[in-house]
Amino acid sequence: MIEEFNTQGRENLVAIADQFAQVGKVIDTKAFGSGNINDTFLVTLDCSEQKNFVLQRINTQVFRQPKLIMQNMCTFTEHVREKLQSTSLNRRWEVPQVLLTKNKQDHWRDADGSFWRAISFIEDSQSFDTMHDRSHAPEIGYALGMFHNLISDLSPEKLADTLQGFHIAPLYLQQYDEVLATTKVRKTPEINYCLQFVSDRQTFAHILENAKAQGILPLRLMHGDPKINNVMFDTVTQQAVSVIDLDTVKPGLVHYDIGDCLRSGCNRAGEETENWDNVYFDTDLCQEILAGYLGVAKAFLTENDYAYIYDAIRLIAFELGLRFFADYLAGNVYFKVKHPEHNLARAIVQFKLTESIEFQETQIRQIIKDMK
Repeated sequence: MIEEFNTQGRENLVAIADQFAQVGKVIDTKAFGSGNINDTFLVTLDCSEQKNFVLQRINTQVFRQPKLIMQNMCTFTEHVREKLQSTSLNRRWEVPQVLLTKNKQDHWRDADGSFWRAISFIEDSQSFDTMHDRSHAPEIGYALGMFHNLISDLSPEKLADTLQGFHIAPLYLQQYDEVLATTKVRKTPEINYCLQFVSDRQTFAHILENAKAQGILPLRLMHGDPKINNVMFDTVTQQAVSVIDLDTVKPGLVHYDIGDCLRSGCNRAGEETENWDNVYFDTDLCQEILAGYLGVAKAFLTENDYAYIYDAIRLIAFELGLRFFADYLAGNVYFKVKHPEHNLARAIVQFKLTESIEFQETQIRQIIKDMK
């Protein structure tokens, strides 16, 4: 973890970063971002040609085949780079590039066997954990639409499934049931609320996977984690300029991305709030995000795709809450936590958000219908 590097001294990080520094000298490394899985650092170079890049230690407990992640990323970014060269855009759009080591490798293993990689830094850009400005809403939608549009002609078969079972709600439900069966659960009002919430939605968890199995929804490539803080905004224009965190790009349903984007973008209280009564799904933001998304993505969506957008929004909020709650019951083994009850608090936020989505189903379905 990042604390571990602080005690070891920055010399280790500088030495690792230096493996990827093709130009200039590494002069600084610092913890960067708010991700829950990998350890991420911003590297600063004494070079005007390339001032910064991002260095990451991949969590191989989560991503057990890190070489496939890099293979996917190289395939994906090369496809998008070529597409951008032949596509005329009237605005800035960038895709993070994989940086090679001095030995021309896409990763580096240190003496401990840790798996490191470096990617280009999107200069003059910033991200936000919650919606700071309503004008960001259509930009967030545009970002996901642009991402999907640029890979809509890249065959899903060309990318490996690097995270088996990711976003497969029935599997998360199965894992939850297994944890529940082997764990002595304390009974508190918060835990009882979560237990009942999951119990009431057992059947619903299968809705998107059933549609995929029946051929109603096609297999495409998806980002896998398009929450608001993975969208980069130009610091001057405040337009979206990139979607980052590409570890989970893999074959799947675009509905998981649409649902996750709206789940995170329309929760103004954010994922880490403990003021659960303030959590609600903002339908005005939903309308603006969807307008931005469909402005770019309309070309490849089908009638069936529209029919399942509401279900995707509801399911992803429920699914994430389920994952947080199951991890809490299992002893916080997957997500990084700041205190023992952290994942329980996170789960309640997502369940409250799910309740708000369900309460506004008619309005949300009408928004989607009016967008077609």
